Amino acid sequence: MASYLENEPPSPGESSGDESQGVEATRICEKMKLNQRLAAKELVNTEAKYVHNLQLCASDIRSHLHELPQGDLDVIFSNIDDIIQVNSRFLKGLEKADSEEEQLSLLGNLFLEFQEEMENTYKVYCASYNQALTLVETYKKVPKLQKVIHDAITALVPQAGASGLSFLLVMPVQRVTRYPLLLQKILENTPPDDEAYEALQRATRAMQEVNSNINEYKRRKEIATKYNKLEHLTVRERLARINTHSISKKTLRLSQLFKQEAGIVTKTEDREFDDLEEKFHWVALCVNELKSNVAAYLDHLETFLRIKPYECDLEMEGGAVQQYCCLTRDLHLLVFLEFKQRLERLVYRPLHHLSKALLGPQNLIKKRLDKLLDFERTEEKLAEMGSMTYEEEAIRHTYQALNSLLVSELPQFNQVATQWLGQILNTLMALQRDLAQQVLQRAERELARLPHSHVSEFDFRKLIEDTLGKTSAQLHTFCQNFEKVLPVPVRQPLQPAADRQVQALMSKYSPSKLYQVTSNISGSGNLALTLQKGQVVAVLQDRDIKGNTSRWLVDTGGNRGYVPAGKLEPYQVVPHEEPSMQSGSGDGFKFPPAETPRASAHVAMPVFQVVAAYPFEARSNYEVSLQAGQSVTVLERQDKKGNPEWSFVEVNGQRGYVPSNFLARVPSPTPWGWSLPTGDSSLSHM
Repeated sequence: MASYLENEPPSPGESSGDESQGVEATRICEKMKLNQRLAAKELVNTEAKYVHNLQLCASDIRSHLHELPQGDLDVIFSNIDDIIQVNSRFLKGLEKADSEEEQLSLLGNLFLEFQEEMENTYKVYCASYNQALTLVETYKKVPKLQKVIHDAITALVPQAGASGLSFLLVMPVQRVTRYPLLLQKILENTPPDDEAYEALQRATRAMQEVNSNINEYKRRKEIATKYNKLEHLTVRERLARINTHSISKKTLRLSQLFKQEAGIVTKTEDREFDDLEEKFHWVALCVNELKSNVAAYLDHLETFLRIKPYECDLEMEGGAVQQYCCLTRDLHLLVFLEFKQRLERLVYRPLHHLSKALLGPQNLIKKRLDKLLDFERTEEKLAEMGSMTYEEEAIRHTYQALNSLLVSELPQFNQVATQWLGQILNTLMALQRDLAQQVLQRAERELARLPHSHVSEFDFRKLIEDTLGKTSAQLHTFCQNFEKVLPVPVRQPLQPAADRQVQALMSKYSPSKLYQVTSNISGSGNLALTLQKGQVVAVLQDRDIKGNTSRWLVDTGGNRGYVPAGKLEPYQVVPHEEPSMQSGSGDGFKFPPAETPRASAHVAMPVFQVVAAYPFEARSNYEVSLQAGQSVTVLERQDKKGNPEWSFVEVNGQRGYVPSNFLARVPSPTPWGWSLPTGDSSLSHM
């Protein structure tokens, strides 16, 4: 019976129910496959249209906006070229499938393959998207630029309508957020037992993770932008920002810092960040030191270029002097000037930009320390109370986002900054090598024209030594002559009022008590005097009341006080002298005293002669050449304009001007053939 029932065919009612279920299942399966194919087709078709619009935006539209600054175009379009490159390769992978089934199995694997590239490219674009929109909004306030943008969009993308450029800029942001939705739609219409189901499921999760990471990266960037602003505020603006909230916040941070230093609470340690921060500070120190050194080097080079020896008229025709002038002219106008320009362009400017790039991370590191103190305080409260407010939760998230951003990006920044600094140093060394090579080539070319260029090194060295020996012997002889006959000490010229003051001091004190100030003295303190250079004073005591010998008590003729002893020197009391020309004598002139001593005995007066203290080469017909030690006859002690820096002299029958400080007065024995007049009567005629 049992076997009979088992082999009995189903009843008509049961057979019709199973068939209807089978038909329904088949219909549902076919509908899912249809929806699956439509979703996959939608993804591929929209991807092709999306890539086409991106290429249109990057090439045609950007080329029509040439009136906009290049920096603004870089901000508006950001890294859209990288997105085009990634999505173009992604689209080619989708189009490789020969059938819909093969395309479905390929779809999930492609998203998994391009997951990392899409995240890296889209997060950069999405992070700068708000800045691009802000820039576009500012152009709407400039009618001329707004018309340029509107005409370009209308001609190339008429469907943009009133949205204008914003219609194109938002496409990458919308596209990356639609990938998980399209994949989810395909996954919902794919049976779990399908071989492509697992890949599609992992691709959906991967793209959801990509969007989550992009949002987190964008949030970190917004926080970094908020705390990365370098504001140059005045004292008034800083004071205006002080309120009870800011005072309370800074007080809590300071309290937390004191607790850590006192050991009351533990300090959060992050060895990874500490290592990155230390390396960053070393890089910043090297950049700033190199920048200051290069700036000083450029200043010295500028000072060097202002000295132009080739412009001096030496009035020496031909010879090595002209070759030297030619060489220095070429070096100053060509080699050194070009070197300075290249140094500024290739070394200093990149260093300046690198130094400015360091300011942002420096400010973020400083802000991280403040946020770390806030974070530690909230963690303590969470451990004690088990809960925290919304504001405290925001504080925790802010620190975590800022710390994660620095930990993830500081290694790349340190690496790029180090490479940048290394390239700058290599450029600096290359410029120095080029400079040395150019100078050496030009110098060798000029040296080849000198008369001694073909002389052997030994002979040339001997020639130099002989020349230097002769010159040294002449200088030694001249110095010995001046040591034997020292020039008469000359006091500094005094104004009439100062002269009367000196006469008053001489009437009260002996000449040995008179001293002259060698440099300006600015008195500070009790009984400290302020004196001018050249002023004459009388020393009352060679120490102060405490026995300090470095401060002397002096009398200025009106005030008494203390001055530094190191700024005083004995005053040489020398009678005022006027030169008197000796007619008919070309040997020299004498300086008889203005006031003669009233003595009954005949007094022999000393005779002075003027000699050249240094050699002088005449540079024009109005000047006359001198040799060191040569006797000179002074005709006038000033030029025609009354300038005492030049004297009109006669030397070996030639007359002309020479610098007055090149002359020296020395006593000499009475010349042969004439004698000094004697007697009071003769002196009175002088």
